[in-house]
Formats: sequence, structure tokens, C-alpha cells
Amino acid sequence: PTRAELARQRRNQRARKELELTTKRALKPMQSVTSRVPEIVVAPKLTRQSAPRHRFNIALGLPEIHLHKPQFHMPRIRPSWRLTSFVLVVLLGVVIYLSLTLPYFHVPNITLLGGGRLSREEIEAVLAVNGQSIFTVQPDELEVRLRMNYPELSSVDIHAYLPNHVYVTVVEREPVILWQQGGGFTWIDASGVAFRPRGMVATLVPVNGLSTPQAGQPATEDPLSPMPYVSKELVDSILILAPNVPAGATMFYDAANGLGWEDERGWKAYFGISAHDMPLKIRVYQSLVASLTSRGTVPVFISVVYPDAPFYRMADLELDATDAASE
Repeated sequence: PTRAELARQRRNQRARKELELTTKRALKPMQSVTSRVPEIVVAPKLTRQSAPRHRFNIALGLPEIHLHKPQFHMPRIRPSWRLTSFVLVVLLGVVIYLSLTLPYFHVPNITLLGGGRLSREEIEAVLAVNGQSIFTVQPDELEVRLRMNYPELSSVDIHAYLPNHVYVTVVEREPVILWQQGGGFTWIDASGVAFRPRGMVATLVPVNGLSTPQAGQPATEDPLSPMPYVSKELVDSILILAPNVPAGATMFYDAANGLGWEDERGWKAYFGISAHDMPLKIRVYQSLVASLTSRGTVPVFISVVYPDAPFYRMADLELDATDAASE
């Protein structure tokens, strides 16, 4: 044979041997393998329907090692009205506690608007809100407290704003009369309310109270307004009569004859308390005084309480002299 034929034969023989070897390996029976590690039992997952168990054989080469599948049990939360109420109560309690204790909600001081004679310290002492939580501030209650302690305030308006602001707006009464009685004195405004004097006011009309005046009627539109010390009609009469008081004289009040003064020429004049006809009384008084002085007559008492029937009274000595001359 040639060299090519010899090579072809060797290739065929090698192919037959490989085919025989492969056939033997394929027909050779498999040897059984025994695990050296015991079976590991894994707890099944808790579900509504039991899942099929799985067995895991792990060959680690280390005997007596048991591995367990970790178990996680998540609690199942079923919402109910009782649980919801409990959570809300806890949350509200935390919110209330924080709102009352956090310094962020505490009032450092008030913001005062208006006023003038009444100082900030006096208002803060009555309100007592500095350092308190803004949630405990009751504006209506504070307004009543401030009005009851200081009758010189005609109106009070209080507002509270988050986080810690309190605005107080006050309007003070304007005094018009300086009422003096029994060794003391007080201020009276145009409505007849008396209150404590503060400082000096040059435009006040001084009045000496020889007796206690009749109190005025309370304001129906303002229930917090105090009872007027004098009636508004008396206040109006005083203001009308004040420009006509002689220099050096002081107006006084007498319960029997009303308002009047003592003229330096030697008589007392009375005008009553009615305000609607006070200008007429003044004109009648001026005419009567002019008539008496023109005749050289000096009375001791002149009354124009009733302008349609004014009268005057002379001194007893003059009356006696007149009677003697007539005799």
C-alpha cells in the first residue's frame, strides 16, 4: 500500500477505537452517591394554604452541621375603630403637650396700641399673659378683665395670633370735669363716668360737689361700661355754664338748687341742672344782674332755675331797713 492508504487506515482505526470507548462509557452503570450530611428540615412558610415542602441536601464536607431556614413572622394589623381612636388620642395628647411646653408658642410680651396715660406695666400686670402659651390666651376674658380693672378705658380690643403674638388696642376716656368732693377729687368724662386722675389736664372744668349727685343711666349698648357717677345732662349743663363762670370763682353743685357759683360781688347764683334751657338761663341771669347793678342793688341770692320765674333775695339787714323806711 501507498503512504496515503496507510494514513487512511490509521485514521479509520483511531475512529473505531474512539467510537468503541464512547459506547462503553455510555453503557456503564452510574454509581450511587450517599450524602454524608443529614437532611436539613426547613420550617414551611405560614400561609393560608400549606406550601409544598422542599428538601435541600448540601454537601459541605463538615459533619454535624445543621442549617435552618430563617423564619420571619410579620404581625398582621387589622384596623378597627378602637385602634384608630387610640392612635388619635395619643397624637392629640402629644400635640397638646408640645403646644403648652414649647417656648416657641410662649408670649414674650404684648403689643400695645393706643392709650397714653395708662402705662404698659399696669396693663401687663392685669392681663398676665407674658410667658403663657398662645393657646391658653382668651381674648374675650382678657377684655372683660381689663375693662373691669380700669374704668378709664372706653374700649378694649385684644387679638391673639400664632405663634406668640398678642395685640392689645385700648381707647382711653377723655376727662372734661374735675369733680371735688369730701376732700377728694376724680375725673369725669362726657358720659358722666368717673375714673382715677392721671397727670394734669389744664382744660378741665373744676366743680365742687356740696352733695352727692344723682347717678346717671348705664349705657345699654356697652354692658361693660361702669355706672356713670353723674348724669349726662348734668355734664352737658356744666360744659355750657363753664365759660360764664366769673374769674376767680369756682362752680359748685347743690342737690337743692343745682349748679351755681359765688360771685365776688357778694351773691350766690343758681342755675339748676337742665341742659336744654341753660343758654336761656344764662341770658336771663345776665339781664337780671345788669338791672340790679344799675339800681345799686346787691342781692345775696339769685336763682334762675326756672327762667320764666327768676327771683333774687336781699340781705336781712336791707330788708329790715326797707321795712323801717316804709313805716
